[in-house]
Amino acid sequence: MLDIKTLEGWLWEAACKIRGDVDAPKYKDYILPLIFLKRLSDVFDDEVEKLSKEYESKETAEQLVEEDHSLVWFYIPENARWAKITKQSTNTGEFLTDAVRSIARENPKLQGVIDIVDFNTTTAGQRVISDEKLKALIDILNKHRLGLKNVEPDILGRAYEYLLRKFAEGSGQSAGEFYTPREVAVLMAKIVSPEQGEEICDPCLGSGGLIIKSFLEFREKFGNDTKVNPLKFYGQEILHSTYAMAKMNSFIHRMDSNIALGDSMNKPAFQNADGSLKKFDIVVANPMWNQDFSQGTYETDAYNRFSFGYPPSGSADWGWIQHMFASLKEKGRIAVVLDTGSVSRGSGNTGANRERDIRKQFVEKDLVEAVLLLPENLFYNTTAPGIILVINKNKKHKNQILLINASKLFEKGRPKNFLPEKSIKKIADIYHKWKKEEGISVTVSKEEVAKNDYNLSPSRYVSQNGEDNTLPLEDAVTLLKEAEEERKETDEKLRLVLEQMGLE
Repeated sequence: MLDIKTLEGWLWEAACKIRGDVDAPKYKDYILPLIFLKRLSDVFDDEVEKLSKEYESKETAEQLVEEDHSLVWFYIPENARWAKITKQSTNTGEFLTDAVRSIARENPKLQGVIDIVDFNTTTAGQRVISDEKLKALIDILNKHRLGLKNVEPDILGRAYEYLLRKFAEGSGQSAGEFYTPREVAVLMAKIVSPEQGEEICDPCLGSGGLIIKSFLEFREKFGNDTKVNPLKFYGQEILHSTYAMAKMNSFIHRMDSNIALGDSMNKPAFQNADGSLKKFDIVVANPMWNQDFSQGTYETDAYNRFSFGYPPSGSADWGWIQHMFASLKEKGRIAVVLDTGSVSRGSGNTGANRERDIRKQFVEKDLVEAVLLLPENLFYNTTAPGIILVINKNKKHKNQILLINASKLFEKGRPKNFLPEKSIKKIADIYHKWKKEEGISVTVSKEEVAKNDYNLSPSRYVSQNGEDNTLPLEDAVTLLKEAEEERKETDEKLRLVLEQMGLE
């Protein structure tokens, strides 16, 4: 089996081969589809080899596959097989583009997935990546097989994670919008702990890491027993290239998934025959933090999702939470990653505050089960720490909320910190056993949260020495936007009053 260290060295060598032609953050856009193509081709060869042993003839096996494509996972046309690709010495970009398009034609499920990259594309009359660089890249990728016995199914996810991590500083904001660090995804999977037959959805899917880690957690619990009632996975992603990555990830893991392209907030894809939202047992998500939606998104909503109130334009966090809540079955649960301000903004303010008032209703209705404060510098698009908010319609511990301050449970990494496996297990154990641990976790009543004006920040209740409670810049900006919005509303009300009095 290809180990992680070898994988990373291999990918770095591949990235170096196209250095100069392509901006570093975009290396993955060329390398990952080729890795996916190689995985499909190598598995295809493995399946033909298996049939050859059954029929004691490779010629017979190949003929059977040509006649019945259902004998293999995905049928790979002869000119698109990796052995052919490695022998191509001229017009490499054109040949690769034709290869992926022929695979998409033969396998409708892969249309818009494997064929998203034009390897022959030009900008201002110049090739984006030359045939020579493509040939060198293919030669590097040819060093290792990616068949069933050569790598774990998570090969693509690990490759994606490595390339994003390696170029995190260059990728900046765009990387963090659709990628959740692996250990955070693993922790969330352990928290939601999927059971047999459940349906899971991620409405802002990104590259699919959260549902894939839930799938792997389920496999760890129940193994490959065919009698086990499997999970069903759903996801929606707005960016086409990222949607394609999620589909690739899903295909490689052979998951039962339904992945849609589009905007979940404005046009949710999963609906019942009567036009109502489809409901799920579990919703996991890492939406873009403090996203800016217009008030029309909430005011003209056709699905009655925002009955708890409209969040301010500058921060859609509690809009996303309400969308997820509206998508929950009667006993469903949510685990969502948000910035720390989402659980504290507005608390302590005089007068009304939209986020605090929505948060208050979730607390008063006893829907908030836990809040986990993560360490800083885990995420690729910010150094801010982030939280995991757990909403549960079927809480075991009524009128209680578990607050976990995991801000110190990290190890230093370059360029990012990370949660080691022992910390993931510790946090999951505290959550599932509802444990109070000095300096890490406490349980609080709804009444205590109310006294703190519905501030759910774990750092407020779990003190740690040397903790810095300075307001993060992102939260300060959001508060400024809220204040500006409130000022405009007040000005408009004043204008109407003056108009009625004939003073304007």
